[in-house]
Amino acid sequence: MRINKFLASCGVASRRKVEEYIINKRVKVNSEIETNLARDILESDIVMLDDKVVSVVNNFEYYMLNKPKGYLSTAKDDRGRKTVLDLIDTTARIFPVGRLDYDSEGMLLLTNDGELTNKLTHPKNNISKTYIVTINSSISNEEIEHLKSGVVIDGYKLHKCKIDVIEKSKSHTKMQMVIFEGRNREIRKMFETINKKVVFLKRIKIADLKMAGLSRGQYRKLTKDEINYLKSL
Repeated sequence: MRINKFLASCGVASRRKVEEYIINKRVKVNSEIETNLARDILESDIVMLDDKVVSVVNNFEYYMLNKPKGYLSTAKDDRGRKTVLDLIDTTARIFPVGRLDYDSEGMLLLTNDGELTNKLTHPKNNISKTYIVTINSSISNEEIEHLKSGVVIDGYKLHKCKIDVIEKSKSHTKMQMVIFEGRNREIRKMFETINKKVVFLKRIKIADLKMAGLSRGQYRKLTKDEINYLKSL
């Protein structure tokens, strides 16, 4: 099994993320640092991450969290800030599927299934994420069409997105947005390109999986049907 797929099977992180670990020399195979992303792992090999032996996970866990503001979407923080894992009671080594930034809230999936994480987060798969977005000003139809066509952020041209206005006034505009990539602070950066500031951002849906019945900070396990649906995407 290729090393990145093996580490994802160990519940370490998604395949893309574990490739960063390998490049950064955090992975050893048989006590030797391994930086070859094409390395195949044999049954007899001993694989370590940060000098801790890892092994394939046989029982994956899957959670849906209604993330509140003020929590980082990461497994741990070197500065001791609160993370989304502080909200979930489990001994499994789970991690967030994608991200919601510190000031954003809403649906966040967490699991130790690296293969599913890779499927849901890789831009090439074009899996939709739906958000409620409020900005602190009005917005013209021309500006909306400009955003929908795909703007450039961080030197990258985004895919087209969907925007529907829910409420509109001189002081604020509330919209529903559907994006298909989920890059770092993507929506906030999109509005910055037209000098607008996002003051509220909440994810309400991933593909057709909706968040319902969870108050801020609450979580639940995904059902078998929900897990199978996500794997089928």
